[in-house]
Amino acid sequence: MAQMSMNKVIHAAVRRDLARFEQALETFPPDDADRARQLGRAWDNFDDELTHHHTGEHEIAWPALEQVGVTRETLAQMDAEHDTMAAALAGARTAMAALRTSPGTDEAARGLQAVQQLREVTVEHLEHEEREIEPIYLANVDSPAIKEMGRKFGRAQSPPRAGRFFAWVIDGATPEERAAAAADIPRPVLAVLLGVFGRRYRKEIAPTWTA
Repeated sequence: MAQMSMNKVIHAAVRRDLARFEQALETFPPDDADRARQLGRAWDNFDDELTHHHTGEHEIAWPALEQVGVTRETLAQMDAEHDTMAAALAGARTAMAALRTSPGTDEAARGLQAVQQLREVTVEHLEHEEREIEPIYLANVDSPAIKEMGRKFGRAQSPPRAGRFFAWVIDGATPEERAAAAADIPRPVLAVLLGVFGRRYRKEIAPTWTA
């Protein structure tokens, strides 16, 4: 039986990026337009991945999870938390756009405040989701509903998106997280996704966190 779902691997990547943004904004060099643009590119990637993840949960994961025992009440709670996160994400999106346009001390401070708010509500949701859903998923990982859920997620990802996703999700991941992310992907396929379609992430986004 699997020990970690892909969902939990994605959660780990979300937590890492939020911590990275918080640290980067705490130490932002005033009036550094190049750094602001770099953080802006990383933010666009994070924003897209988080939004795509929550859309996929609502459209693909929730119906499958209901079939294996997750209650509608629990799923409604998850969607309500997604709405809270979406509002915080919109606020952070606006603040990060302002920093990219005008990379001053005030803009960095507002960006930091917005990211901290987003991190607070996001971590609370991720922990709740992992408590409620992860055990049910792991107990039913070989069920037809969960297998079909995985196939639907696979079909929803074009090769360019999949390559960017896998490059992002393993950037800074633990060995356990990397193994879980790659568990259902044939090695040659993953090599192509990372080598070809993940190249842009490695070139443009990953260096943000080593600068």
